[in-house]
Amino acid sequence: MALIQVTDQSFAADVEAGGLVLVDFWAPWCGPCRMIAPVLELLALDLGDKVTIAKLNVDDNQNVARKYGIMGIPTLILFKDGAPVEKIVGFTGQDELKATITRHL
Repeated sequence: MALIQVTDQSFAADVEAGGLVLVDFWAPWCGPCRMIAPVLELLALDLGDKVTIAKLNVDDNQNVARKYGIMGIPTLILFKDGAPVEKIVGFTGQDELKATITRHL
């Protein structure tokens, strides 16, 4: 399963280093963030060989959140080879996320 936790310190190595990585910018107090968590777990099981799914708690890792202009949560950013290629704000279902990832494979 390709589901990892990232921090300000590990972001460059885990996300910006390359490959296809979907980053979930979330907070523990956010209801929609809790709703999307099982969707991301299912995606990791389904597409884990094609994409890494990373979770970044914005409360504990504000530097990266600021760097990517995170204004609302949940926000998901898809990175390809270290560069952001898609940004989704708010709750998103599994089919939409899967379609977004598939466009960039």
